[in-house]
Amino acid sequence: MEVFENILSAAIRSGTPLLFATLGEIITERSGVLNLGLEGLMLIGAIFGFMAAYIFQNIYLAFILAIIAGAVFSLIHAFMTITLKANQTVSGLALTMLGTGLSGMLGRNYIGKVAPKFLPIEIPFLSKIPLIGKVLFSHDVLVYISYILVIGIAYFIFKTKIGMNLRAVGEEPSAADSAGINVFLTRYLATITGGALTAAGGAYLSLAYTSMWIENMSAGRGWIAIALVIFSMWNPYRALIGSYLFGGIIAMQLRLQAEGKINISPNLLMMLPYLTTLIIMIIFSFNENFRKRMGAPSALGVPYSREEKT
Repeated sequence: MEVFENILSAAIRSGTPLLFATLGEIITERSGVLNLGLEGLMLIGAIFGFMAAYIFQNIYLAFILAIIAGAVFSLIHAFMTITLKANQTVSGLALTMLGTGLSGMLGRNYIGKVAPKFLPIEIPFLSKIPLIGKVLFSHDVLVYISYILVIGIAYFIFKTKIGMNLRAVGEEPSAADSAGINVFLTRYLATITGGALTAAGGAYLSLAYTSMWIENMSAGRGWIAIALVIFSMWNPYRALIGSYLFGGIIAMQLRLQAEGKINISPNLLMMLPYLTTLIIMIIFSFNENFRKRMGAPSALGVPYSREEKT
């Protein structure tokens, strides 16, 4: 039983950075903007968070600064794709390269150094509940924030007028514009918010998951998050399940390798989540019927221009 609890607890820790990034991309894509720069944004959040924690010795300030950094860099993507109407795929890939290169350059002097980190906080009474207590309520504060975000974002998207406007912009931007909704402002805010949440996922890696800076520490999690958006069908609750499922796969293979219980190459095991991601993205990209059945926003990836309204 204890081993089972440990694995589930590790799955939540491993899945939390994925959850932050997936929630962020759900908000972005609900507005009709595709951002493939999640990997770069996670690395930006990770390096800015670690640098701030190391310099200021304040993890809360570091987390806030990481979020701000993600918002600022996602603004670049918003400007390129919404205002200049650049290809969203190309812009997102460029953002990933920018984040990877910048984090590598800034983090060069921090490799191997240790900074403060978020420590687990057991919630009184709840952490003592058999099985689920240790699994759900014995983590750091960022995990608890992610729980609240799932509920809050789901309520926002499906139960509020602003959330309905967001979905309208992602489905029929011309109709939303005719109804008085500011399509451009909505997409800007969604993209910036999504980038901030993605950077929060990266900050989790350097401020909670570990206390050391490791180059490219996101290790492809940004790409997994993109696939998880599709897997979750743009629903925050399903994103929670998918993130912990992938987190569990990562945690399980690391545990089995550490204990020497399997002889399969660790490189092969590490490849499986990304192979799954690649297959999902290929099917999604080339199968229009699949996209419709999954509930993808109709205007996803399509720039909007008032001059082209019909």
